[in-house]
Amino acid sequence: QVQLVESGGGLVQAGCSLRLSCAASGRTFSTSMMGWFRQAPGREREFVAAISQSGGVTRYSDSVKGRFTISRDNAKNTVYLQMSSLKAEDAAVYYCAARSNVYGVLSQSGNEYDYWGQGTQVTVSS
Repeated sequence: QVQLVESGGGLVQAGCSLRLSCAASGRTFSTSMMGWFRQAPGREREFVAAISQSGGVTRYSDSVKGRFTISRDNAKNTVYLQMSSLKAEDAAVYYCAARSNVYGVLSQSGNEYDYWGQGTQVTVSS
């Protein structure tokens, strides 16, 4: 069992940066690939980024590649999403997710993740 708690959301101006954190409890964090997803009002949930268990492999959606960076600290049971050059279209509720004991290709499908946080709101003003 993994429990996930996101933090770090808020209101920022376009072009600014924000760092989201996701703290995990439970004993399987280090064996879980982690992902960030987001959902804007009236839109489907979409993949943002994912990171392997070791942190050595990452994957991004085309819409955030080059602007967002996912990282993790297994000693702190925390995964981060550093967001830079934020745009109005980045505004959404951001969720972190964990997929336990699966190695290999980083999943972009939310259906393949086992555990989810409650989400944190990111609002971008233009």
